[in-house]
Amino acid sequence: MNKLLLGVVLASFLLGGCNKPADTPDPVASGPEASAPEASAAPAGDTATASASADAPAPASPAPEPSVASADTGDKAIDDAIDTLLGDHAKYRAAIDAYQKAVAEGDKEAVAALIDYPFSTTIDGKRTSLKNASGFVSNYDKIVTPAIAGVIKAQKYSGLMVNSKGVMFGSGETWINGVCKKGSADCSEFEVKVVAIQPGASS
Repeated sequence: MNKLLLGVVLASFLLGGCNKPADTPDPVASGPEASAPEASAAPAGDTATASASADAPAPASPAPEPSVASADTGDKAIDDAIDTLLGDHAKYRAAIDAYQKAVAEGDKEAVAALIDYPFSTTIDGKRTSLKNASGFVSNYDKIVTPAIAGVIKAQKYSGLMVNSKGVMFGSGETWINGVCKKGSADCSEFEVKVVAIQPGASS
């Protein structure tokens, strides 16, 4: 009887030592690999959007495009929208201020220095591509018309419209956006440039 009891106790002890408790974490699954989800590939439908904005810095996170157009929005809201959708708002603010100052002073060379080349615009009713600042300065008065200059000068920072395509003045007379610096594959280094000057929707 004692031998049978001893056998049962010994068998229970040996079998119990072979079972891993249910709450013991798997050392592989509990490592950093388990807590970080895999990055998912962009859906095929996003390809056109990504390629269309290749020259612009990618937003920090995929966020809905707010329409920040109210004059009562406030500078902070514009800063936040730029940071979220386009990149460092301080770079955009500096470019916007420089652009408005140059246009207000009629400084053609300073405005030309802020343009992203080649620059596509309409001159004398024809779509034209300007390769450099010299071509822009030569055609300045036909591009920055008094009506467009008036919109640029009057634009309040708090009333800008911001979306993933850039920062819009008035009803579209000018757009400013980030342009990747050469050699910056991920667009972490970019310059803020004027990417469009055109009659606005209300013109």
